[in-house]
Amino acid sequence: MAGRRVFILDTTLRDGEQAAGVVFTPQEKQNIACLLDALGVDEIEAGIPIMGGPEKEAVRRIARLGLRARVVAWNRALAEDVRQSLECDVEAVVLSISVSDIQIRKKLRTTRPWVLDTMARAVEMAKGHGVYVSVSAEDASRADPAFLAEFARTARDAGADRLRFCDTVGLMHPFAVHEAVARLVGEVPGLPVEMHTHNDLGLATANALAGVMAGAACVDVTVGGLGERAGNAALEEVVMGLKYLLGCETGVDTRGLARLAEYVGAAAGRPVPAAKPVVGRAVFAHESGIHVDGVLKDPSTYEPFDPAEVGMVRRLVVGKHSGVAALVNCLERAGIEPDEDLMPEVLARTRQWANDLKRGLEDWELIRLYEQVRAERARAAVS
Repeated sequence: MAGRRVFILDTTLRDGEQAAGVVFTPQEKQNIACLLDALGVDEIEAGIPIMGGPEKEAVRRIARLGLRARVVAWNRALAEDVRQSLECDVEAVVLSISVSDIQIRKKLRTTRPWVLDTMARAVEMAKGHGVYVSVSAEDASRADPAFLAEFARTARDAGADRLRFCDTVGLMHPFAVHEAVARLVGEVPGLPVEMHTHNDLGLATANALAGVMAGAACVDVTVGGLGERAGNAALEEVVMGLKYLLGCETGVDTRGLARLAEYVGAAAGRPVPAAKPVVGRAVFAHESGIHVDGVLKDPSTYEPFDPAEVGMVRRLVVGKHSGVAALVNCLERAGIEPDEDLMPEVLARTRQWANDLKRGLEDWELIRLYEQVRAERARAAVS
C-alpha cells in the first residue's frame, strides 16, 4: 500500500447538502469548491443539475471556474438528467441506479434486466458526449454479489470509466467491505472501484479504508462527514487515515483541513463538534497530568501527528486533572518563574476551582490564583 495514489472525490456540495435542513447559497458553494480545489482534491461533485434553477446554475458556475479539480454532476441513470448535466459543461457525470433487490423491487418497482438496460443506455449516451462516467451502484452493500458483478461488467462494456460502490445505508463492516470489493475488483478487471460509504453505524471512514485496502482506487468524502442521516466518510479522517494507516498518497494539502471544516460547518449551520476527529478543537487539547507531562517531553507520546499538519494548534488545559507540569508550563508562557514551594498549594486550589466551575481555568485565572497564593505566603512569613 505504501506510496499508492488514492483519488479523492469530495461530495460536500451534493451529498453533504442533502443532510436534512442544510442549504448552501450559490456563493457558499463556489467558496467551498475553491477551498477544496486549493486543498488539492481530485474531483468535486458539485450538485444535481436536473433540479434546475439555482442548483443547476451553481453547478454551471463551478464548472466554469477553471478549477484544477474535475467537476462532477450527479444524475439518475436517465437521459434527461444527463442532458441537464451536459448543459452545465461539467467534465464528468455520476449515473446512479439501485442494484439491491430491496430497492429495485420496492423503490423502483422494476426488475434487474431493466436496471442493466437503463444503466447501459445512460452510459452510452454520456460517453457519446465525451465526459468521464462513474456508474453509481446504489445500495451495493445489500446487492446480490453475482448481480453486482454482472452490473459492473455491463457498465464497463458500455464504456463506463469507474464503478461507485455505495454502502448507502451504512450497514457494512470493514471485513465485509474488504471481501466484497476484493471480489468485485477480481471479477471485473479494467473498471476502477470508487468507495461511497455512509456513517449510520460510525464505520464510514473504516469502511472506506477497507475498500482501498481491497483495491478501490477512489474514495468519496464530505467535509466533516456532512451528509444524509449520520453522514458520510469525512474528508479529513480519510485523508489522514490513508496517510498514517495505509501509507497512501492523496495530493491533499492537509494544512487547510481545519479552516475548511470551520467554513463548511458555519455555512451548513452545523459547527464542528469539539471532539470531531482530526479537526475538532479538543482533539489536540490535553489536561490529564500524565498526558501533559508526556506531551511536554515529546508530543508524539500522546498525539498521532503534529496538529500543525491539519491547521490546528496544541492546547494544554489547566483543570481538575492537571498536574504540576501543566501549571508550570502555563505560568512560564506568561513570563512567570514559578516558585516550586508554592506549586502544591496552587495545584490543590486549581483542582478545586475547576471542580466548582465545572471547566478548565483560563490562563489569567491561573495567574491570579498563583499570585494569590504567593501573596498569602508572603503575609504569613511577615507575621
